[in-house]
Amino acid sequence: MTLFGMNDRHMAVLEQELNVNVSLRNQELKIDGAAEDQALAEQVISKMIDMLHHGEIIDASRIRYAIALAREGRLDEIEEILGDVVAITHRGRRIQCKTLGQREYVSAVRDGELTLAVGPAGTGKTYLAMAMAVVALKNKEVERIVLTRPAVEAGEKLGFLPGDMTQKVDPYLRPLYDALYEIMGVESYQRLLERGTLEVAPLAFMRGRTLSDAFIILDEAQNTTPEQMKMFLTRLGAGSRCIVTGDLSQVDLPRGKQSGLAEAVRILQGIEGIHVIELTAKDVVRHELVQKIVRAYEAYESKEGKEA
Repeated sequence: MTLFGMNDRHMAVLEQELNVNVSLRNQELKIDGAAEDQALAEQVISKMIDMLHHGEIIDASRIRYAIALAREGRLDEIEEILGDVVAITHRGRRIQCKTLGQREYVSAVRDGELTLAVGPAGTGKTYLAMAMAVVALKNKEVERIVLTRPAVEAGEKLGFLPGDMTQKVDPYLRPLYDALYEIMGVESYQRLLERGTLEVAPLAFMRGRTLSDAFIILDEAQNTTPEQMKMFLTRLGAGSRCIVTGDLSQVDLPRGKQSGLAEAVRILQGIEGIHVIELTAKDVVRHELVQKIVRAYEAYESKEGKEA
């Protein structure tokens, strides 16, 4: 049941992706299809069984990822992401890397002081960053967590929104709240917020500050200008670690305005202590349709670029 999934859902994914037919009779698996597809299916199923023996959870996204690695002859590399728990939520759920790209991302954050994570929606950039920040706080590696995001208007036009400043910036910061609620629970979140151990603020509020002994996360950084990015990166103080995340395919800046994240990736590449991690469509772990959407847009933009 665990291998095949509810109503054989997992095997349906395998059959669809590899164009094979898998059946179980008298405790014996039979795989029908072209010889090459049969061999790939056998490799993937054997690896899934090994993962189940190690207590890993099998789902459709993990099977698709295993198939992608098998096609590249890299299936054994999936063992690199097994057993490494990034964090445990307040409900006891384990947060783990699901792809090699995510594993590289987590390793970079653990090893460096500044990590730039660039990749499409659904690759876990923000969620994993939040999880690592909470762990660092619990382990007393930092004294506080600072989360920030650019309001696309950079703070100047927030006056048009109703309410006080907290209410004005709330819509921009809501995705950060949601991730924190899931990882640490609403009560812990509120308690840390009241103590000042946790700060969630728009990027415009970072100017003129020095952030020491903090775990700092700048989310949606593709919507920063070069000036804002430089301002933010120079806020880093002693004992702090910083993660900058963004998706360069979803820049909401005015036409003709360069993304500060794109510029930072070019400028900071190769500097000691700074890691630039580029996640791809293969690292998408959200709903399977998200991966298909990302790939479709990549193909379309590539075609448009060639025609231009």
